[in-house]
Amino acid sequence: MLGKRISVGVAAVAGAFAFTACGSTGSAAAPASNAGPGAAAAPAPAEPAPAEPAAAKTSGTPRCTTADLSVSLGKPKEKSPGQFDIPLTYRNVSDHTCGLHGVPGVDLAGPEDPTFGPVYHLPRVDNGVKHNEVTPGTTASATITVLTPAEGGASWTPAKLTTIPPGQTQPLTADWPADLPVLRQDAATHPGSYVNGILADPA
Repeated sequence: MLGKRISVGVAAVAGAFAFTACGSTGSAAAPASNAGPGAAAAPAPAEPAPAEPAAAKTSGTPRCTTADLSVSLGKPKEKSPGQFDIPLTYRNVSDHTCGLHGVPGVDLAGPEDPTFGPVYHLPRVDNGVKHNEVTPGTTASATITVLTPAEGGASWTPAKLTTIPPGQTQPLTADWPADLPVLRQDAATHPGSYVNGILADPA
């Protein structure tokens, strides 16, 4: 077991989001003070992805498409007892520069949970850069923050991560670390698991 969970989280997007990743603008969940797994109010329909700002439309650099990118997961790092950060890194595998900014969509898929099912839709926090370009062969990363179950609690370990880059509709997949269980908080108002916005990687 990876340690006792703590109560840290962000305001969640209630229910399963329509799995199109959002851009770098629009409302986003804000950090909150607790991450209890208790039920919240009835889930609301996911909001559509916000439109791109005028500057992004006229910058001359189109967004990276899913076909332009590959994805990988880095090594989990414990940020506080029971809560881990995992880098989600996108690499430009195309032959052209493209824009990569905003908050990606992320689903974790694993065994069937008797309450929530086999897929955990992570809420998103719009805290990344407003504009970023990746040249061929370079990367940019979003951080996934997850809360692990308390010692002796129910354990759920995803097998796969599915992500949709910002502004796209087609997914990429990566294997989830086999030794990193996740506390399911699908109905919580302040979950401790979420995906952060994309930041430029060091050159």
